[in-house]
Amino acid sequence: MRAVLAFLVLALWAVPARALDEPAREAARAAITRQVEALGRDDAASAYAVAAPSIQALFPTPDVFIGMVRSNYAAIYRHRSFVFGEGRETAENGLAQDVAIQDSYGVDWTAAYSLERQADGTWRITGCRLTKSPGTPL
Repeated sequence: MRAVLAFLVLALWAVPARALDEPAREAARAAITRQVEALGRDDAASAYAVAAPSIQALFPTPDVFIGMVRSNYAAIYRHRSFVFGEGRETAENGLAQDVAIQDSYGVDWTAAYSLERQADGTWRITGCRLTKSPGTPL
């Protein structure tokens, strides 16, 4: 019995996770685009709608959310350019998506977005880590 159980555990471990197909990756990028475009219009409600429930729990209203974005993510909030880079699967329903950004002052940044596919199939943003690109002066 132990041998059978051990075999089943090993067999499940060896099966690769289902890879995200290109339409799923495009849908995740579209979610980021929707949020960035909403921020550009100061449309707090639409930008907030793309945030995952865990983010909405931290920032309970669209106005609080957009205020946080203005304060902490100015490079995203007002940018000159926004170009998708590498996207990689993080879990069966998760994706990390890099974005190259140039802010309104011409400073280059990298935004590392994390997204999660919801039960209804939509993609929501679970986080974003913003860092200056290598070689960019502080």
